[in-house]
Amino acid sequence: MTVIRPGGELSTRPLHFIFVADCSTSMKNHGKMDALNLAIREAIPHMRRVAEENPNAEVLVRAVKFGSGAQWHIEEPTPVDEFEWKDLEPFGVTDMGKAFDLLSEALAIPPMSERALPPVLVLVSDGQPTDKYQESLDRLLSLPWGTKAVKLSVAIGKSASHRVLQAFINSDQIKVLQADRAEELVEYIKWASTAVLKAASSPASQMATDELVNVALPQIPDDFWEDLSINVEDVW
Repeated sequence: MTVIRPGGELSTRPLHFIFVADCSTSMKNHGKMDALNLAIREAIPHMRRVAEENPNAEVLVRAVKFGSGAQWHIEEPTPVDEFEWKDLEPFGVTDMGKAFDLLSEALAIPPMSERALPPVLVLVSDGQPTDKYQESLDRLLSLPWGTKAVKLSVAIGKSASHRVLQAFINSDQIKVLQADRAEELVEYIKWASTAVLKAASSPASQMATDELVNVALPQIPDDFWEDLSINVEDVW
């Protein structure tokens, strides 16, 4: 597909957006799994709007889940217009390293194209890895697209490992997002799925990819939480 722009044609590039979801048994406590399913479901219409505003990017969405082992929850890279969320269910412990292995397979060249836009990886977890994740993470971060990917982490509750989630991001400029209640999780997922997706799919991102520099991410605005009310019963 080729997009006609003033001054010439601009080839469309694929942009892979991958949710990486913790499905350990603890996620069923205090409504965390339900909140994550709701958050992703509510983000999808916003992702479609961003994709429409950036016709130079073909946004393809899929999802990895990890618990006792890891597997693709939605394996086929799906155009965002056709993407439908299937609710996650908890299944065991927190084998995060197995999820990193699946990401490494997906971001290798091939199957990834050298001409793709930087992938967006959003890791969400409420716990500590229960497998030997370090070697798997090192392998992921050693890949060209593992390095260039826009990587975000959302910690759910107080038991999440900020150390591991920050290591996944692999940048001092981007911090782990801390969600202590359902409303915060919904807003963070929505932000990651819109503002970050918009930055990764912009023409500037194409230039950054060509010049082998990382994409500049937007900052969360100061008034991000003004419209939210705190419900003590929701605090994780």
